[in-house]
Amino acid sequence: MKTSRWIAALYIGPAVLVMAAACLYPVLSAFQLAGYDWSMGTPWASAQWVGWDNVIQAFANPRVWNSLLTTLLFAAVCVTAEMLLGIALALALEKPVKGMSFFRTLFILPMMIAPIAVGLTWRYIFDAQFGLANAVLKLLGLSAQTWLADPQLAFMAIVIADIWQWTPFVFIMMIAALAGVDHSVIEAARIDGASWWQQTLWVKLPMVMHVIAITLMMRLIDAFRVLEVIYVLTFGGPGDSTEILALHIYKTAFVGQQLGVAAAISILLLLVVTVLSLGALRLSNPMKGEPQ
Repeated sequence: MKTSRWIAALYIGPAVLVMAAACLYPVLSAFQLAGYDWSMGTPWASAQWVGWDNVIQAFANPRVWNSLLTTLLFAAVCVTAEMLLGIALALALEKPVKGMSFFRTLFILPMMIAPIAVGLTWRYIFDAQFGLANAVLKLLGLSAQTWLADPQLAFMAIVIADIWQWTPFVFIMMIAALAGVDHSVIEAARIDGASWWQQTLWVKLPMVMHVIAITLMMRLIDAFRVLEVIYVLTFGGPGDSTEILALHIYKTAFVGQQLGVAAAISILLLLVVTVLSLGALRLSNPMKGEPQ
C-alpha cells in the first residue's frame, strides 16, 4: 500500500510542482513589485524601493474603492443571474427529449466565442444609431436609448453581455451534475407523493450542491477578472461607471505606467476573491463549514 502511494506521488509530484510554481510565481512577483517604483520599458535595475508607498497610494485613491464597489455589484448581479438561469435551463433540458441535443449545443456556443468578439458584437448591438437594441425598442413603440453613453444603461450592457456569454458554463456544469444523480432516490420521492418542485428543491439540488458551490466559486473568480469584454464595450465609461477593478489595474499599469501601484491593487483584488471563494465553497458542506 505504501509502495503504491510512493509510486502515485512520483507520477503526480512533478505536475503538482509545475502547477504550484505557475501559480505562486506571479503572486510573489506582485508582492515584490508592489514595493517598487518601476515603469515598463526601463530596466529592472533602475527600479526604486518605495516600501509601503504604493499600497498607501492605492488605498488612498477613491477611484480604487469605486472600482471595487462596481466590481462587487457587477459580480453579484451577473453571477446570481447566471446561476439561476443556468440551473433553470439544466433542469428544463435534463430529460432526453427529441431535439434537446440541438438546443444544448446552441446554448453552449456563446461561451466558445472569444471575449474580444463578444465585446465587439454587443458594442454593435447597443450602438445608438444602428444597433439592434434600439431597433427592437422602436418596433415596440419605445424611444431609442444611448446605451453606452448613459452610466446606468452602460452598466446594464456589460451585465447583459456577461450573462449571455457565461450562463452556458453554469448550464454545462449543472447538466453534468444532474446526470449523475441517483434516479432511484428521485423515484422514491415521487412515490412518496413529492411534486416536481419538491423533488427539485429537496432532493435534486441538495445532491448536486457541491457542484453548485464549485461552479459559483469559478464564476465569482471569472467575474472579478473579466477585462476584454468591458475594455472593448465601454472601456470603463462613461466616466468610470463601468470601470471594474481589473480594468482599473490595467489602466494604472499600462496607461499610467504605475506598475507598483497596479500590483498593490491586484493584491487587494486577490484578497477579495479569496475571501468570496472560500465563502462559496462553504455551500458544499454548510453543516461543517468545510468543502467536501
